[in-house]
Amino acid sequence: MEIVGLVFGRHGENLSVLQMVSRAILVFFISLILLRLSGRRSFGMRLPLDNIIVILLGAVLSRAVVGASPFLPTVAAATAIVALHRMVGYVQVKNKELSRWLQGHRILLFENGIFLKRNLVRALVSEEDIYEVMRLQAFDENLETIDKVYMERNGRISIIKKKPDA
Repeated sequence: MEIVGLVFGRHGENLSVLQMVSRAILVFFISLILLRLSGRRSFGMRLPLDNIIVILLGAVLSRAVVGASPFLPTVAAATAIVALHRMVGYVQVKNKELSRWLQGHRILLFENGIFLKRNLVRALVSEEDIYEVMRLQAFDENLETIDKVYMERNGRISIIKKKPDA
């Protein structure tokens, strides 16, 4: 047990460089396992529920690296966060109302050649933001080629182009 104290240090002690590096390596692998358990959506979708796990895991696990909290309770708390994320994610997949409440819904920003001013303000998006996304996604600035523009639940703007006349 003394070797563990030597390599990883003790809670509340001044940690050496080697001890902090050892803790960082161990926490890296623990984080990798926890993120694999939490699922792909944790870093892929960037919805509010998914951002929470990123913020909380970073905050909690950093305490284990620097020795600000006891190591095992910190890892247990991180595991509980991951389990809660999985549980809430599962429940919101099964319940559309809960999903809408937790994640929000898309906002229509442009339709029928008209910017929807009230929705732009609600989404905190300017017309120039829409033009920028058009240039980046549709490689076009011509509003006549665009059917609809949405602010998606994850905060990204998506563009639906008009279907070409057959």
